[in-house]
Amino acid sequence: MRIRGTHPAVLATAVATFGSFLGIGIVDPILPSIARELGASHFMVMFLFTSYLLIMGLANLVAGALATRIGNKQTLILGLAIVAVFSGACALVSTVESLTVLRGFWGLGNALFTTTALSIIVGVAGKNTERAIGFYEASLGFGIACGPLLGGVLGANSWRLPFVGASVIMILAIAFVGMTVREPATERKQGIRDVVVTYRHPGVRTAAIVGMLYTFGYFTLFAYTPLILGIGTVKIGLVFFLWGLLLVVGSTTVSPRLNPRYGITKVTSFSLVLFGALLALMGASTNSMALSVLVVLGGLLCGMLNANLTTLAMGVSDHGRSVGSGAFNSLRFIGGAFAPITAGLLGQTYGETVPFVFATVVVLTGAFVLLTRFDTFAVLTSEPVH
Repeated sequence: MRIRGTHPAVLATAVATFGSFLGIGIVDPILPSIARELGASHFMVMFLFTSYLLIMGLANLVAGALATRIGNKQTLILGLAIVAVFSGACALVSTVESLTVLRGFWGLGNALFTTTALSIIVGVAGKNTERAIGFYEASLGFGIACGPLLGGVLGANSWRLPFVGASVIMILAIAFVGMTVREPATERKQGIRDVVVTYRHPGVRTAAIVGMLYTFGYFTLFAYTPLILGIGTVKIGLVFFLWGLLLVVGSTTVSPRLNPRYGITKVTSFSLVLFGALLALMGASTNSMALSVLVVLGGLLCGMLNANLTTLAMGVSDHGRSVGSGAFNSLRFIGGAFAPITAGLLGQTYGETVPFVFATVVVLTGAFVLLTRFDTFAVLTSEPVH
C-alpha cells in the first residue's frame, strides 16, 4: 500500500492505532504463565479476553455517541488514558478474577479509541476510504503482531511486565495523538438510540452480523491457541508476530489487488470459506509445528477479512461516521467476546482441538449469511476487471 498521497491525519491515527493494539497483543504469550502461576484453568484464563471484548463491544454503542458530543480527538485520548491506567493496574494484582475485572475496564478504554480512530480516518480520507481503512487495519494488525513478540520477551521474566509495557505504550500514544491528530469535520450530536437505529439499514446489519460471526473464529485462533501450542513464551510471541505480519499483507496488499478484479463482496465471501477451512485443519492438527504454521497462514485471511468487512460496513452506511463505526464494532467485538470462554469450556470438556471445529461452523455460517445477502451491498459492488 502506498503511503505517498495519504492524508497526514490518517497516518497519525494509524500510528496511534498501532500503539493501542500493541497493548492488546502483548498479553497473548503470557496466558499460559498466568494460568500456571495463578492456578487458573484454561476456562478462567479465557475470561481475560471475554471481559475485555464484551465490555468493548457494549461500550462501542456509547463511544460512537460520545464522540459526536465531545469530539473524536478528545474521545480518543480519553480511551487511551483509561487503557494506560487499567493495564498498569493489571501488573499489581494476584488473582485471575481481579485481572478479569481490570481487563473489562481496559476494554472500555479501547472501545472509545477504536470507534473514534476509525471515524477520524474515514472522516479525513475523502474519496480514498478503502485505502484509509486498509491503513487502519494494517496498523491494527501490525500492533497485534509486534505485541506478542514484545510480550514474549518481557513475559519470559514475569507475566506482570507486559502489563507495565502496555501502560507505558499507551502514555506515549496519548502524547503522540495530542501533538499530531486533528479533529475531522464536525458531526451532529447523536445518542445511543442513533447508534442502535443504524441496525435498521440492511447493509450495516448484514456487515455487523457477518463481522460478529467471523470475529468469533478470529478470537478462537488468537486467544485460545496460545494455551495449547505447547511451546515457550518467546516462541508463542514469534508465531503470532509472523501471523500479524501476514495480517498486514492481507489488509494492505492482497485485498486491494483482488477487490477491484473480483468485487469486494465475492472476495470477502471466498475468504470466509477459506478461513473456515483453515480452522477445520487446525481442529485436525496433531502437533505444535502444524498448528503454528496454520496460525501464521491464518493471518493472511484475517487481514483480508478485517479490511473488507470494515470497508463494507463503513461504505454502505448512510449514517454518521461515529455511529456507523460504533454499531459495526459493537456486534463485531461482542461476537469475539464469547469465543474465548466457549473455546476454553469446549477444550476443557471435549478435547483441545474441538473449539476449532465449532469455530469452523460459526465462520461458515457467516459466509452463508454474506452469500445470501449480496444485494445489501449492491451500491459498493463494481464490475470485476477481466
